[in-house]
This record gives sequence, C-alpha cells and structure tokens, in this order.
Amino acid sequence: MATLAVTRPLAVRRVGGWLGKIPYVVLAIYALVAAIGPLVIDYNPIRTSLDDRLLKPGSHLSTGGTAWLGTDGLGRDVLAQVVYGARTSILIGIATVVVSCVVGVTIGTVAGYFRGWLDTFLARGIDILLAFPAILLTIVIAGAFERSVPVVVIALAATAWISFARVTRSVSLSLRERAWVDAARVLGVRRTSILLRHVVPFTIGPVVALATLEFALVVLAEAGLSFLGIGLPPSAVSWGQTIANGKQYLDSAWWISALPGIALSLLIVNIGILGDQLTARYGRGHLN
Repeated sequence: MATLAVTRPLAVRRVGGWLGKIPYVVLAIYALVAAIGPLVIDYNPIRTSLDDRLLKPGSHLSTGGTAWLGTDGLGRDVLAQVVYGARTSILIGIATVVVSCVVGVTIGTVAGYFRGWLDTFLARGIDILLAFPAILLTIVIAGAFERSVPVVVIALAATAWISFARVTRSVSLSLRERAWVDAARVLGVRRTSILLRHVVPFTIGPVVALATLEFALVVLAEAGLSFLGIGLPPSAVSWGQTIANGKQYLDSAWWISALPGIALSLLIVNIGILGDQLTARYGRGHLN
C-alpha cells in the first residue's frame, strides 16, 4: 500500500508534466507555421478565381493544385488564408503586447515608487479609462482612422497597457518599502538606478505571466475588429476577415468560417493554459 501511495502521485505528476507541455508544442507549431508557411505557400489575397469558388476540402483547382482546406466564395484558398492569418495574428499580438508592456510597466513603476500626486494622477487616469468598455474604445479608435496594421496595434494597445500598469504599480508599492531599497536610498543611489536594478527586475515574472494572457485577448480582439470590417485592410489576411467572408455560406460551405475559427480557438485556448501556468508560477510569491 505504501508503494502504491508513492507511485500514484509520481504517475500523476508525470502525466501532468506531459500535459503541461502541450501548450508549448502547439504554440511552437503556430510560430513555425507563421514564420515558414508564407515562404512555402504563394498567396495573393486580392487575386480571385471564380472557377474555383466554394470547392470542398481536398478538391482539385483549375490550375492543377489541390485545395486541402477548400476555397471561399471568391475562389481563394482557405489553407493559405489560415497560414497567412496565423502570421498576421502573431505579429499584431506581439507588437501590441510589447507596446502595452513598455508603456504600462513604465507608468506603473513610476507611479508605485514615487507615490504622491503623480501616483494619484495616474491612478485616476487609469480609473477613467477603465470606466469605458475596452472593446468600445478600441472600435472607436480603429474606426476613426484608415485601416492599417499600425492603427490596429495602437487601438488595441490603448487599453491593453492598463493591466500592465496596475500589476507593476502594486509590485512597486510593495518593493519601495523593502530593506534593500531603503539601503540603496540611504547610500545615495540615484532613483533611476534603484528603479532599474531593484524594482523593475521583480516585475518580470508577473509581467511575463500577464503578457501571455493579454496576447490571447489581443489576438481575439484583432479577429473581432477584422470580422466587423474595421481592422486590417483587404490586402492583409486575417482570421476575422476569413470568418466574416464565410458567414453567408455556413449551410453550403462551412469550412470557410469553421476552419479559421478552429485555428483561432486552438491558439486562444493554449495561450490561456500557458498563461495560467505562468501565473501560478510567477504571479504569486514573487517577492518572497
């Protein structure tokens, strides 16, 4: 019985360890497809082929090729749209998270460490922004300018930085009272050096965990904007655009919307699982 009691937790941990690596494998596959796929698959989102419209997955094209995931209402290859859409989502997600992280960490660290009127002003500004629905503010910004990738990144980052600012502010509020920070102040270390050497490094763990979750939200929001037609221009391929293009063919050509939707859902779910793992590892006890 004792042997069974010992081996069972080990087996559970071993299975859990393998299952915990699944998100890393899936995300690595997405990154590989986004990086190499466009180099292998030649695709022009503007070019149409009405002779090949609404072909089922596995059908032969008029050019002699094979539409492994079928074609849409304009004869465009769905597989190519999924591959190019993966690159678009990952690039926009990374760009938005980087911009949001830089802005949010800077504001949150400065506000939490210096306190006073600066902290009050920034905290009230964050509260005002939180009063507006994030997706509504994103839609307003994206709809006010010409459709382009930089506009989408700015629109998404306009609200995404708030989470980073709140997390780093709370960490900075705790760190400024720590003994090593007090010792640095007594020794006359400059405030900039204190922030960069004794405060910011302790925010890396929580920020990385938060970045994964924000990445999933950004990818989903970008797909939503493109679905509404206010995100990327027609020359850029997006999962949201592909899903929107196939909504009128759900009865006869389900693959146009279903397959990009599955790809999007699989990415979001695995990023969410990875974010939960990182939050459990770095989100708590990072100051102990």
